[in-house]
Amino acid sequence: MAKVKITQIKSAIDRSQRQKDTLKALGLRRINHTVEKEGTPQIMGMVKKVEHLVTIEK
Repeated sequence: MAKVKITQIKSAIDRSQRQKDTLKALGLRRINHTVEKEGTPQIMGMVKKVEHLVTIEK
């Protein structure tokens, strides 16, 4: 699998608890925080649920 860089670009304030938990599971803590993950179907599914809060670089 290819590595993907995931960067949080918007705040989790006023988001549902489910979206906050997804960001936490991805390892994102604050705005402009970047993590590098394998592009597995599970990770890509999580990213799709919060795609309005993050950017993805392949």
